[in-house]
Amino acid sequence: MLDSNSFILRLKSILTHYELSSSAFADLIEVQRSSISHLLNGRNKPSLEFIMKINDAFAEVDIQWLLYGIGSFPKLNEKEPTKTYNKSKQTTLPPSEKNIDRIVIFYSDGTFKTYLEK
Repeated sequence: MLDSNSFILRLKSILTHYELSSSAFADLIEVQRSSISHLLNGRNKPSLEFIMKINDAFAEVDIQWLLYGIGSFPKLNEKEPTKTYNKSKQTTLPPSEKNIDRIVIFYSDGTFKTYLEK
């Protein structure tokens, strides 16, 4: 269920991030200015149409973050699609004299994870 108070805080974060007044925001997503005022004051809850207008207008707003606070804002770069392969065409590589010591994965947020050979 949508927590209205948390939603209002996330909506205000969007306004602050884009340096928009509530009137400019309403004009941008093509809703009545009073709609924004009623939402920000906790009088009304957002409609699905309102949520979708935000989603369409702002690529950096993750809908899961907007609704439930899951994820981040602005959203991180989309991951590249996972590469798939046909298992029937999988080949076996000849044994190598070298062994893998560790694998390091770097994430776009600057963090990393190291996997060590056991």
